[in-house]
Amino acid sequence: MSAQRRHAARVAELISGGVPFVQATVVRAQCPTSARPGDAAVVLGDGSIEGFVGGQCVEGSVRMAAVPLLQSGEPLLLRVLPEGDDDVPDHDGAMTVVNPCLSGGAIEVFLEPKLPAPTIAIVGNTPIAEALEIFAERLGFGAQRAAGGVPAVDGRLAVLISSHGRHEPETIRAALDAGVGFIGLVASVTRGQAVLDELALTPAERAVVKTPVGLDIGATTAEEIALSILADLVRSVRVDGLKPPRVDAPPRPESAIDPVCGMTVMLSPDTPHLVVDGVDHWFCNSGCRTRFAEEAGVAS
Repeated sequence: MSAQRRHAARVAELISGGVPFVQATVVRAQCPTSARPGDAAVVLGDGSIEGFVGGQCVEGSVRMAAVPLLQSGEPLLLRVLPEGDDDVPDHDGAMTVVNPCLSGGAIEVFLEPKLPAPTIAIVGNTPIAEALEIFAERLGFGAQRAAGGVPAVDGRLAVLISSHGRHEPETIRAALDAGVGFIGLVASVTRGQAVLDELALTPAERAVVKTPVGLDIGATTAEEIALSILADLVRSVRVDGLKPPRVDAPPRPESAIDPVCGMTVMLSPDTPHLVVDGVDHWFCNSGCRTRFAEEAGVAS
């Protein structure tokens, strides 16, 4: 299997598994450099990289720039320039780093975070619930429907309930406790108010629960009602800035400064390392480690 096919298969595997990653693609390479336009890799949250975007020093710069994008969600054009060629200013969406280890070439890598789609929990075994599941997926949301019982609500963008009275208070309470910012209950005004009265919500909690949920478009069919509900949700996302509750992210990998070239390097089991007089030193590549060892008079 070619490198391109292996990369495509790995990307598909990560997406289907809901694993966040950054896709790194070389878009410009100035000789001398080992990378070529089209070379690609994926960077995972622990800083590990799979694929090829250049030598060890370029790879280190890509890893350092890519990991923070898993939190921001914003793409970035990374310019890696040789020492002395640093007159290109940064601007929105681009960052320039100077890599003293480069052999004279320059490289540009486009970093694109690939994050799992925001997930909606849908409760109920009704025509409206079925339509919500179908339409939500067409809009790019991940939809998980629970026909009975209280669904998993942690990290969900929204919880939509169309269960004809089944498990409504318990689901609303669980979603509020999980910090979900959009909870929609399909019910009449009278029954919806009765459910909320039973829960004895605070004013802040009451503001999160929408019942009857959905924009007023005169909907009558199950599909039209589902459309009005998802339009309400999309408005909350696009206009009000609704986001899923924050889930504790894995700690960002530690970093250190290479004492020889001054590069910031991400620490991992394969990062070149040397202990001198009981002090740990980390390097961007084995060449810097060897030079440091020679100057310190120790074995590398």
